Amino acid sequence: MRIVELILDEDQEIGIEAISVVENPAIEEDFIALKSQEFKLAEVDKERRILMGALLIPNKPIYRRNGEDEYYIYFSKDTVLKASQMYLTQGKQNNSTLEHQYAIEGLSLVESWLVEDKVHDKSVKYGMDLPLGTWVGSVKVNNEKIWNEFVKTGKVKGFSIEGYFADKMERPKEEIKDELSKEDLQVQQIIDIIKEYDN
Repeated sequence: MRIVELILDEDQEIGIEAISVVENPAIEEDFIALKSQEFKLAEVDKERRILMGALLIPNKPIYRRNGEDEYYIYFSKDTVLKASQMYLTQGKQNNSTLEHQYAIEGLSLVESWLVEDKVHDKSVKYGMDLPLGTWVGSVKVNNEKIWNEFVKTGKVKGFSIEGYFADKMERPKEEIKDELSKEDLQVQQIIDIIKEYDN
């Protein structure tokens, strides 16, 4: 099975267009809904209505199927960094969709960072165990319908980005394996599993 690295070309109009709230995020990480119980807030704040979770995880193989064609895609740490920066510098923090199908109002990315420390990162405080270089975000939900009918009921569980990326020239799996660092063990393991499956 092919493994394709997706990249950003900063000279072209490509990148992340929106953050979608979905039931089954491809990165397999659910967000957490921060409520007033998380902090001692003034009594006027019944709920904070903030969703926090991984937006993009570097080197995580994501299965794709296009008709009969099956393959994996992944994003390098550098691409995750560029994508997170471009999303904000292009002013797209209010672009949101539901299940990649419906544009929705009232969701805004209000906090964004990359995991740089496995011990002291804010994501650790909330029980997330994310790889270094993961793009994490907090999204404020000011849309009553989305909050009540989708978030509170568990119909949406995580984030999924949508946008335009370029395929890096396909390389043989062995070359990718040779380039992996120790931090990329997860990718190496999936490559080994794919090789066994292909044989």
